[in-house]
Amino acid sequence: MLQKAFYIFIKIAVLFLLGLNVRRKELLPSDGPAIIVANHNSHLDTMVLMALMPLSKLKDIKPVAAADYFFSSPWKAWASEHVLGIIPVERKGADRTADPLEGCYQALENNQVLILFPEGSRGTPEEMTDLKKGISYLAERAPTAPVVPVFTHGLGKALPKGSFLLVPFFCDIFVGEPITWAGDRAEFMNGLQERFSKLSSEKTFAPWE
Repeated sequence: MLQKAFYIFIKIAVLFLLGLNVRRKELLPSDGPAIIVANHNSHLDTMVLMALMPLSKLKDIKPVAAADYFFSSPWKAWASEHVLGIIPVERKGADRTADPLEGCYQALENNQVLILFPEGSRGTPEEMTDLKKGISYLAERAPTAPVVPVFTHGLGKALPKGSFLLVPFFCDIFVGEPITWAGDRAEFMNGLQERFSKLSSEKTFAPWE
């Protein structure tokens, strides 16, 4: 109930404070197992992507985020679990015997939709870094699950890294055709990178945008 109320608020805030131009929204999966992967520039990324999903499906939409950041204190852990519904992933490898993606595997087995950012941490707005291979292990574990790439532009300027003040800004969301696991890790990663490259060049932006 708390999570739903929070995302109703987010939907309203996105509608009135941000101008969103979403291309091919119909390609976003509302049913799982499925994985949404996006570039990462802002804490707004997760909230905007979830705000694009139907509220009726919210309980089955699971963001994936770093445990060392979102679960670093009791209040952060509570909000991350009960409000955001985050699946934590250990980046520092504290327990070498456990697979850090186990929670993600379970979510896919439960027919849920993951939202994750294969670059890892937030980078410079509108500048993508190399994709990490973790996404390929999820795709391998659920080979029939579509992996849907999403390129966002403007969210890193609407709420820059280190800022808590939302700046009204026109933002673009480009949803790409899904990719699925075909048995080869390098081929999968190259295919995903190509889709992001295509999405990022779909529209020409002025330097100040």
